[in-house]
Amino acid sequence: MGKFITFEGGEGAGKSTQVELLKKRLLSEFGGEVLVTREPGGSELAEKIRDLILAKRPAASETEFLLFAAARVEHIAETIAPALKSGKWVICDRFFDSSRVYQGMLGGVCSQFIEMVERHTVRPYIPDLTIILDVPAELSMERARVRGALSRYDAATKQEHEVLRQGFLDIASREPQRCVVIDGSRNVEAVSKDVFEAVKSRILKGT
Repeated sequence: MGKFITFEGGEGAGKSTQVELLKKRLLSEFGGEVLVTREPGGSELAEKIRDLILAKRPAASETEFLLFAAARVEHIAETIAPALKSGKWVICDRFFDSSRVYQGMLGGVCSQFIEMVERHTVRPYIPDLTIILDVPAELSMERARVRGALSRYDAATKQEHEVLRQGFLDIASREPQRCVVIDGSRNVEAVSKDVFEAVKSRILKGT
């Protein structure tokens, strides 16, 4: 069975950059096969659901959550599960923690409902390690602005960015055995070093 790593954090946290850097480091250090994927998306149908989600915000947060959940089921079945069963490393840019934070804490979807859906859609594919890149709200907003073409998530208010940041930190506090928080406000190389140290200490130690 392969190993499953997810990256989480608010907008502009640097997840996509660190995903690619970790892939290169794993390949250079250990060889084997590394699959990089993302959410929403990661499979043919899930990518179509992604386009639907990003095109227009549903009137109800529950609708948005269920669309993400549907995309996740397809993503697991088509991409994640087969890769893990074949022994690959799987690195995913966002996973269920983003639904907990964006649709749950920010959107107001009932946490019990989210947990129930998770039980029937995600398990047993819980990440071996979740890396949460933490950046202040002001930096999230600035990086999103510099990136250009703001999505509705990028264009959130400072208060909303604060809710997102705290939501991920709360998850890390509740699940320290799975989650590692890394300061994403530093330069790319420093963050990458800490990411790989987390992988070594949490996953590779003793293997």
